[in-house]
Amino acid sequence: MKNLKIFTGNCHRPLAEEICKYLSIPLEPAKVKQFPDREVQVEIGTSVRGDDVFIIQPTPAPAENWFELFLMVDALVRSSAGRITAVLTYCGYTCQDRKDKPHVPISIDVMATIMSAIGVKRVILFEIHNETTIGFFHPCLVDHLYSTPVLIPVCQELEINEKDWVIVSSDLGRAERTRGFARRLSPNFPVASIDKRREDNGRVKVMNIVGDIKGKNLLLFDDMIRTAATLIEDIEALKEKGAKKIISCVTHLNLTPGAVERIIASDIELVVATNSLPFSPPIGHEKRFRIVSVASLIAQAIQRVHENKSVTELYVQIPS
Repeated sequence: MKNLKIFTGNCHRPLAEEICKYLSIPLEPAKVKQFPDREVQVEIGTSVRGDDVFIIQPTPAPAENWFELFLMVDALVRSSAGRITAVLTYCGYTCQDRKDKPHVPISIDVMATIMSAIGVKRVILFEIHNETTIGFFHPCLVDHLYSTPVLIPVCQELEINEKDWVIVSSDLGRAERTRGFARRLSPNFPVASIDKRREDNGRVKVMNIVGDIKGKNLLLFDDMIRTAATLIEDIEALKEKGAKKIISCVTHLNLTPGAVERIIASDIELVVATNSLPFSPPIGHEKRFRIVSVASLIAQAIQRVHENKSVTELYVQIPS
């Protein structure tokens, strides 16, 4: 394989630039813009013949982020790129990963099928909602990275210890991953879980807290915050059960309008999250948020894939 080259769309250019800085290579030129009617236009600004190409592109809403990725892949294929790897620091539509009612699509399957059909050979995913989603990307090769290597040092810096703290899984479905996270802090770190039920109106209701949290500080572990409505309900339920200080530790801040204001108005002490997605300036300056960069982790994964080395050391194995 020839040269390592990195491209990006418009979603999160600062992260792509930071990754390139770690790799000591330039971010390659590409024009990704819209016509007046909002159709996406892509033009690759350099030769890629035979090169090992990586496209860094989170894919939150709007759907243009997916279309930018698709059209960049097609442009690179038509420019004779050697191998194309999509680096999705956030993969949209992964919550739509099952046919849970009649007459609905499995949306992430659609996106993954398109990627493999147009020429993506490998995908680097970062902390997806459900690991079974990886199967939809076949025949693409997939490397799945976890946020634990960048979040654990922050927890240690905040002196989160097994004596005064309990790590709480946001729901029973994430309990196993939460236990794995806790064991990396300490083998005997106490863990609790929130038992929830989804009601007919789509809202999530807290039914029970599994575990002893009374008089303890809590680290609430989840993969994503969107509206923050569920987070607020979790906080209120945990406070009612006697929790003291609560910190939220998440990978993705995919915040909708009003979410920041809800978090600031809540009883939460701090939200620790990665920069897998772009965030608005108020978050960067708000003391209630602690943003941790994933650029070094992603850069190491890209370097290992390019050199055909194992990426396993960057994985965070979740103990059973």
